[in-house]
Amino acid sequence: MSNKTNDKSVSFQPSWAIILGLSSPQETEWGEVRAAQIKAVRDVALSRMVFSILGAIVVFASLRADMPYALLLGWFICFTLVTAVQGVFQLRRKNETFATASRFQLLNETSSLILSALCWAALPFAFSSGATPNQMLIIWTVMTAFMGMATFALSPLPLAASGFIFIMGGSLGYMMWQLNLLYLSAAALAYSGALTAACLATGRSFVCHTYASRSLREKNEVVSLLLREYEDSGGDWMWQTDASRCLTHVSPRMAIALGVEPTALEAKPFLQILAGETWEAGNFGAGLRELADRLKNRESFSDLVLPVQIGNETRWWELSASPRIDETGSYLGFRGVGSDITEQQKSADKINRMARFDTLTGLPNRLSVTEALATAMAEADRWRSRCGFMMIDLDRFKAVNDTLGHPIGDRLLTLVSQRLRSIMTDNEMCGRLGGDEFAVVVKDASDPSKMERVARKIIETLSAPYEVEQNTLYIGASVGTAVGPRDGRSVEMLIRSADLALYRSKDSGGSAFNAYEPQLHVHAEERRVLEIALRKALERKEFEVHYQPVVNAKTGVIESFEALLRWNNKELGMVSPMKFIPIAEETRLIGSIGEWVLRTACAEAAGWPSHIKVAVNVSAEQLHDASFVATIVSALAHAGLPPHRLELEVTESVFMKEGTGAVAVLERILALGVKLALDDFGTGYSSLGYLSKTKFSTIKIDRSFVQGASRKLPESIAIIRAVVALADSLGMMTTAEGVETDEECRMINDLGCRKIQGYLFGRPMPAHEARQLFNSETGAAQVA
Repeated sequence: MSNKTNDKSVSFQPSWAIILGLSSPQETEWGEVRAAQIKAVRDVALSRMVFSILGAIVVFASLRADMPYALLLGWFICFTLVTAVQGVFQLRRKNETFATASRFQLLNETSSLILSALCWAALPFAFSSGATPNQMLIIWTVMTAFMGMATFALSPLPLAASGFIFIMGGSLGYMMWQLNLLYLSAAALAYSGALTAACLATGRSFVCHTYASRSLREKNEVVSLLLREYEDSGGDWMWQTDASRCLTHVSPRMAIALGVEPTALEAKPFLQILAGETWEAGNFGAGLRELADRLKNRESFSDLVLPVQIGNETRWWELSASPRIDETGSYLGFRGVGSDITEQQKSADKINRMARFDTLTGLPNRLSVTEALATAMAEADRWRSRCGFMMIDLDRFKAVNDTLGHPIGDRLLTLVSQRLRSIMTDNEMCGRLGGDEFAVVVKDASDPSKMERVARKIIETLSAPYEVEQNTLYIGASVGTAVGPRDGRSVEMLIRSADLALYRSKDSGGSAFNAYEPQLHVHAEERRVLEIALRKALERKEFEVHYQPVVNAKTGVIESFEALLRWNNKELGMVSPMKFIPIAEETRLIGSIGEWVLRTACAEAAGWPSHIKVAVNVSAEQLHDASFVATIVSALAHAGLPPHRLELEVTESVFMKEGTGAVAVLERILALGVKLALDDFGTGYSSLGYLSKTKFSTIKIDRSFVQGASRKLPESIAIIRAVVALADSLGMMTTAEGVETDEECRMINDLGCRKIQGYLFGRPMPAHEARQLFNSETGAAQVA
């Protein structure tokens, strides 16, 4: 069966006429479903026969004293014969194995069950006139009981079940109407109506479930057949990489395909082998770039097609793989299969299809999105209208991947795609660009307010909590939009404009929507210029370290200084750390810059009085560097600074990257005697778990809480009190940041903070100004 046929099977929804057996679908085989319906009813044939005969015996015994005996006996004999013949017939055929059944067989089974209902229905018509109230109660009880039984036992045959219930319920209603018991007559009809609705719903569920199971089994058989054909072709091979993306356990077939010995491939980077001579130049094709992204992001992929240069010949390979995760959740590398599809003419359609849809989510991928956007722009240009493009990036998705693993992340992406697809209309098309980036093409964006409504709906929908394998996950979404041709007359320019708008949304903290503005290009160019200048700043000695005092809250005596980086560029002037620090982290320059700050601060602190400490901020990137501890040891040794006089400040974000060894590095730092401070506590991914893992000496309360407390906000005051109490119980100090007034200082003292830092006691200052604060005679330092 073709893929096209399978797709129809999955999407087919049977009508009520088909479910009741009154008609057959035109393009779908229904015989197996009918056979399952008949078998389900026959499975309970013995129970139905026994209970039916017992019920008839109860009725006969109850009515024989007051009813015409011959008529009652005739009914009993007739009913028993019909029930026994039906039961024996069904029991004999109960264990028959038949894979299919015709519509005639289904209707025949239905007719026999309707006959049973008619036998029961004869009771009220024939014997109600002379029955006593007790006898009528028996008839009522027995028949309503059998109506309930039919709802469950006969529901696989909805027509038979509903007919059975309708006939018996109608006869009961008639009996009560004849006896002038109108309320009971209505109750009988209402009861039969409710049971009929229930059996129809149950029957529909049974039929749909049976058909879905059959379709799934058929698809599994097709997949198994394809797998057997794939294995029998002899053109596939296995490949495996370790966590650093180097090949391990090289398959002989893969080595043969590359024309080299297996030993020559061991421990070689997989991407380098596939890139061949283009590795040094870095001029990779789209397929290899996609593979690199999947390996980097640890994403499963299937049927990824890319060119491979083998000698002087270009071959086309098809690769599939999944990340390997051990029982502890640690990433081990990738394992997958590959095959040479150069000579396979029939694979052209398959390649084209797979190239346009994301294998994980089923959404259109980047190629399809780009083509759809090009079509929308052409239509907008033709009709002098506008189209729209939205870039969507998931907030905090990386934290999910890092903490819970990529399988959970993949499942989350699938749920995100389902939600995104559910809110699309005929005017929008959504797709996945890669990783946690999605996009929406808006065909008609003439109404700006409509674009905004769609963007806000996306944020609202994607920000609702997710339940993934007993984990409740909270992520957000940032959206950037652009309208063509106003914001770009080409597909590339429009995507670039939306990307710049998205960058602003992410930069503002996420869960936000921004439309493109021309000023964003100016900001992007400014960032590019900053990045170029930043790469040369260390070499040109443009960095300076300023020091801000941290004082004792009670006495005002300086206890330490925080070392703060400043950048003075000849062309750009003083550049704010808020601008260049994020760029340094993104370009991975923060490691070398941070090492320079650490060495400079240690050398400066060595000349201070022995009781004055220096605090240096450390980025997550530095803590994930295995050589960072050695750098600290070297900096302390060269400066001659005792370890206890150095305090490293880290933020909560360093704990969000599970498996990178940040906690182990902090333990090694503590073992040196260096102190640790937790900076900006409560503003990130606050969790008390890491406070028990790592022994901090100081918790720094972010200035936003200090400012909130100064405005008498009860939430901020409560948070500060809670942090102070927590720190005191754990034997840690607390430092309040951003104290600027005497009133704030008194308030912080009243709340119990031990140390204070802020403009009230001094702004960040050059080293020579910081040294002037020390009393040369006593070695004490105090600010006014």
